[in-house]
Amino acid sequence: MGKIEVEKQDSVKIYKIRKTLEELSRKSGRGTELITVYIPKGKQLHEIIGTLQQEQGTADNIKSDLTRSHVVDSLGKVVQRLKLYKKTPERGLVMFCGALPPEEGGPLGSEVVKVWEIDPPKDLNQYLYRCDDHFHVDILKDMLKDDNLIGFLAIDAKDAGWGLLHGDKIEVLSQTGSGVAGKHRQGGQSAKRFQKLREMELTYYFNRVAQTTREYFIDIYPVKGLVISGPGPTKEDFINGNYLEYRLQNNIIATIDSSYSGSEGIREAFSKASDILGNFRLVEEKKLVEALFREINGNTGKGSYGLQEVVEFLKNNVVETLIITDNTNLHRVEGICKRCKHVQEEIIERPQVIPKKTEYTSKPCPGCNSMEVEANEQDIVDYLELIASKTGSKLEVVSGSAEHGNMLASLGKIGAILRYNPGHTK
Repeated sequence: MGKIEVEKQDSVKIYKIRKTLEELSRKSGRGTELITVYIPKGKQLHEIIGTLQQEQGTADNIKSDLTRSHVVDSLGKVVQRLKLYKKTPERGLVMFCGALPPEEGGPLGSEVVKVWEIDPPKDLNQYLYRCDDHFHVDILKDMLKDDNLIGFLAIDAKDAGWGLLHGDKIEVLSQTGSGVAGKHRQGGQSAKRFQKLREMELTYYFNRVAQTTREYFIDIYPVKGLVISGPGPTKEDFINGNYLEYRLQNNIIATIDSSYSGSEGIREAFSKASDILGNFRLVEEKKLVEALFREINGNTGKGSYGLQEVVEFLKNNVVETLIITDNTNLHRVEGICKRCKHVQEEIIERPQVIPKKTEYTSKPCPGCNSMEVEANEQDIVDYLELIASKTGSKLEVVSGSAEHGNMLASLGKIGAILRYNPGHTK
């Protein structure tokens, strides 16, 4: 029994990949002109470049002038980007490129060639080249799935429950009653006969639990470890009786004394297993949010929340750790005057981005009254990461769908643990 080693993931990087894939999933070409290239680790880039240049030659045979132009331009753009690399990145490289209409829409021929480069979160071992009417993002999406699964079994003589820790959540899979009689024998039965019947019922129940545990944690969800919890000695009787399939028996990483079994026991066991599961992202996130709430509830002055206040502290180098949920869906839009460099900015929800950009570009600059205002946008996490990198603050993106994410949502989905109490005066 002991800790399971889990490779640390960069929460900001994972967030950015997920957001990019969501964006790319919504893109569609007017023809089969969107390029997807997966380059596995160790693959020689000159081979890929040669293949793509051959595809450029083949693309000259496309009948539609516009489609042919888009495909040739996109392939040329990918080749151009690949030539900037000295060698294939350590884990491989994924590139998406295509001629797409402006976000606000536009007529045929208004498309602009855009390229996305993604450093995969895990080792990429598959080569893929596709020219299609959509981007092929499924391989990357599968890489984002957490394969560090931990099974939970909460058992006593009355009932049992099964749970699964995966990615950003602890999920209760099912629970069942035991059907085993209580310890107090019913009238008319001798103590020995009653005890014998109860032991038979318990054996049947344990075999049934072992069978379901095998189905869940070997057949459906191959787990890396199993945590068994429950009140009293029942869990030890179950483990010591070797009812579990040997692979699961060898995979038990902890037994935990808890007040409950069943579904409630799963949640209780998870909260008590933080030392064993300390390397798991969900546990890390839970600890981060709990640390923030300790500072806020303890009135230490080192807990901050609310977008405006947190950004102000971040800019002033007061923030030690900034925490934001992955479902915040905010963007920073800025309008920069090309003539006087006057900057207008606002942080708004995603649906308001295009109207705000249109507003900036269609109105005169408040600084010099010129109409030369250029509008740009940034995802809120990109914006915060940029400031955090200048001040040495740590940025963490946590799951908005998990319990601790809901706690943070009550504070506006963003909070910060500060280096010191900014209100403290000597």
